[in-house]
Amino acid sequence: MPEETPAPPKGRSCWFKVFIALCLLALVLGVFWWWHNRPIRPVVLSEQEKQQVEQKVEAIQAGPEEPEEPGYEPGKKSIVLTERELNGLLNERTNLGDKVRFELATDAIHARLESDLDEDLPLFGGRKLKARARFLVSQDEAGTHFVIDDVTVWGVSLPNDWLGGLKGRDLIGEALGGKPGSLAGVKSIEVVPGEIRVELKE
Repeated sequence: MPEETPAPPKGRSCWFKVFIALCLLALVLGVFWWWHNRPIRPVVLSEQEKQQVEQKVEAIQAGPEEPEEPGYEPGKKSIVLTERELNGLLNERTNLGDKVRFELATDAIHARLESDLDEDLPLFGGRKLKARARFLVSQDEAGTHFVIDDVTVWGVSLPNDWLGGLKGRDLIGEALGGKPGSLAGVKSIEVVPGEIRVELKE
């Protein structure tokens, strides 16, 4: 009669499963830590991209042109800026390219901020500030509204009281003196994943 193979000790099998579980947990935590602390790298546009985005910015600043004589065809009334162009413009026009990054979502703009804090700052001096903010973009008959929805610092969503009641307030409306959120020459602003679309007035 063939001899039965002895079963492996249960204790050894249990420890092996625990070891595998710990390895998987360490891998997940490592990926989470890397994603949360990934550095912001400035977006550098190519020469062709710079020319394209400059034309779009000039069109926004100049506004739509009115026909001056018969046969004249007015230019486009809509301008589309991609997420890459927006961040490239930020890098070209300011010194915030390696500190701030915008991400465009459906009816929302996400902003990431990384900056070294002053060494003399109490408690947090010398640390790297890592913050995120979410702005909701909406459109109605009164105009365009930019409302701050959340501010997160070092992974903690700050209470509205700590922000002076900023959450839920229309930043454009307040910037215009409490008037409805309406930008001169702009009919509407729509934000979709990866793009911001600006419709100019007549």
